[in-house]
Amino acid sequence: MSEDREIWCEVQGSVGRIHLNRPRAINALTLPMIHEMAAALARFAADPAVALVLVTGAGERGLCAGGDIRALYERGRDGSGFGADFFRAEYRMNAQIAGYAKPYVAIMDGITMGGGVGISAHGSVRIVTERTRLAMPETGIGFFPDIGGTWLLARAPGELGTYLGLSGESIGGADAIAAGLADDLVPSSALPALVDALCALPPTALRADVRAVVARFAQPAASPLAAHQGEIDTAFGGDDVAAILAALAASGTDFARAAQDSLARKSPTSLKLTLRLLRAARHSASLRDCLEREFIAAHQVLASDEFHEGVRAAVIDKDRNPHWNPASLDAVTEAVLAPYFTPRADTLF
Repeated sequence: MSEDREIWCEVQGSVGRIHLNRPRAINALTLPMIHEMAAALARFAADPAVALVLVTGAGERGLCAGGDIRALYERGRDGSGFGADFFRAEYRMNAQIAGYAKPYVAIMDGITMGGGVGISAHGSVRIVTERTRLAMPETGIGFFPDIGGTWLLARAPGELGTYLGLSGESIGGADAIAAGLADDLVPSSALPALVDALCALPPTALRADVRAVVARFAQPAASPLAAHQGEIDTAFGGDDVAAILAALAASGTDFARAAQDSLARKSPTSLKLTLRLLRAARHSASLRDCLEREFIAAHQVLASDEFHEGVRAAVIDKDRNPHWNPASLDAVTEAVLAPYFTPRADTLF
């Protein structure tokens, strides 16, 4: 694999290999990477010699830390249309992955966050390891769980998705399986052998054959988060962020206090926006409906100061001290939220 390429897309045996190759950036997705990946998926789908697609990431740190938010920060409001182009390409690729006709295998080893979830959790065979740290941390940067995240989280058992979407907390592989974001846990030490076994499958292999190979390497996974399912369902079951915070305060457990502290650090606008999007997704008929809604909201995110302040504090200055505006939930009125749901002339599909 050439070290000077951001993404490597080749046929290996009967496998269409997609290997993200920005290890120093934890394989964060750039717009050219998204375009190349989408093109490779179309090419592999039409190639009778390819039985399945396998997505991996370079380096020891993770599959993918998300989209290139530094580029969105720098170019999202420069009048070039870069931000809209980025989200359009990424969200269309998410739909392409979800509807992929061949087995789509993603190895979510290490950090898998934001856009990294988008290129993995929509797949048909989703593998985690003991090193997996998965999260949708967007409320901490003035954004919301996009890449079809509202669709995925709204379909998690109980209110696990609401908890993960609002808090942005990272979870391990077993918890990712419990939340419906992954399927099997394979020890990281077994990954080379798993890849070899997948590449040895014949071009006629079906999803059941792929799953049988993965099952040979998979291990049982006990979810620590599952122990808090009842508490999460009770506290996060409402449609009002203030009520969720009140329920956590009333609970008073260590878990509830940690969740309450986490939400208190997030953008009030992002919290209200995310909860509304999650509830809308719960009643949506398809992933595409959710992506279309997210595309509308993403335009407003780029136009707002919240996202730029959040990225400044987390990525640019790294002072971890964002100054949210509005600064309180009460100040996030319907007038503040309305632009995030106002239909636009340009659509995804």
